[in-house]
Amino acid sequence: MGLFSRKKVDEFVAPANGKLIHLDKVSDPVFSQKLMGDGFAVAPTDNVIVAPIGGVIGTVFPTKHALMITSKHGLEIMLHLGIDTVELKGKPFEMFIKEGDTVKVGQKLATMDLDQVKAAKKDSSIMTIITNSDAVKEMGTFEEKDVLAGDQALDVTIN
Repeated sequence: MGLFSRKKVDEFVAPANGKLIHLDKVSDPVFSQKLMGDGFAVAPTDNVIVAPIGGVIGTVFPTKHALMITSKHGLEIMLHLGIDTVELKGKPFEMFIKEGDTVKVGQKLATMDLDQVKAAKKDSSIMTIITNSDAVKEMGTFEEKDVLAGDQALDVTIN
């Protein structure tokens, strides 16, 4: 047995208060058909966005609607705030991190003004996507339910 039997697991938490939902329920086919990768979504009820996992911040998109995090096991995670929100040119968003920052799971990353997003007739769903799916050995499963930011959402086993 020894060291080789230890599974590498990344534990994901909900990035916002709201309802934890399966990706296939999201209104954008790029996400619902898992073209970017697998993961989960939250339909948020609150403006505060926290880190779904600890790691190092990679790209923060200039329009502030998405950012990348690399986990300690090498998963590359995209946190995508809303659908088609790139068109809002950053207005509803405020970022509290920058590229190269190390963040802890549950740390506040950003805010998204849900009223502005809704006023622009955009879907406010927050997607947590693993973009390097070849690194995933096994995606966990989860029940759709109401969650608070930082609540356990999904465990992913890494190759």
